[in-house]
Amino acid sequence: MSAEYGERASRLPGAVVWTRGAVRRPGVDEGAAVLPDGCMDLLWTEGRLLVAGPDTRAYRPGPGEQGPWAGVRFFPGTAPALLGVPAYELRDRRVDLVDLWPGAETRRLTERVDEAPDPAAALEDLALRLAADADPFDPLLRAVVASLTAGRSVTATAESVGLGARHLHRRSLTAFGYGPKTLARILRLQRALALARAGVPFAETAALAGFADQAHLSREVRELAGAPLTELVGR
Repeated sequence: MSAEYGERASRLPGAVVWTRGAVRRPGVDEGAAVLPDGCMDLLWTEGRLLVAGPDTRAYRPGPGEQGPWAGVRFFPGTAPALLGVPAYELRDRRVDLVDLWPGAETRRLTERVDEAPDPAAALEDLALRLAADADPFDPLLRAVVASLTAGRSVTATAESVGLGARHLHRRSLTAFGYGPKTLARILRLQRALALARAGVPFAETAALAGFADQAHLSREVRELAGAPLTELVGR
């Protein structure tokens, strides 16, 4: 793998396969901050398989995490059924798979990915096997993601899927790691980043993404991403 980040669509519907090579300078690579996106990842780095839980704030890899890395980023809400652990238990955490699954099985899987000519493809094969053994993804959860992604309110989303607010909150904790209000904020952040990176002026980005005004957009970006919007757009 090169030092560059790259990604492609996975054969697993809604998932993305990504790779990142070793960081070339010591210490933290400031450009490698991982922003909240509502997703969970199955990760590989040499000798280890890990799970990245759902983030509520930007995650910056430390000096011991230079890579190379490969990952499968799952569509929001799908990973818990594949991994056998509720998302809220992994919120804002990176956890070795050996802490979630039997040690012998995890070591065997890790060795298989380590020895593969293309670790990213081997990791994707593992994700596909997990999906084949899991129950089908609940279409209600997909509808929740679609509704919040479109900018609808939590109340409107709950009504559209036929759930009460408390029931939706419980389902969201298990599937996404946090309640629907937090998921809505994170998805709104991602909408704003996509617009701003496409060259849309920040004031117009704020309006289109569903923020009250540009100042509201700036506050939310700093709180969730840990950096100003100008810096994120320039990366």
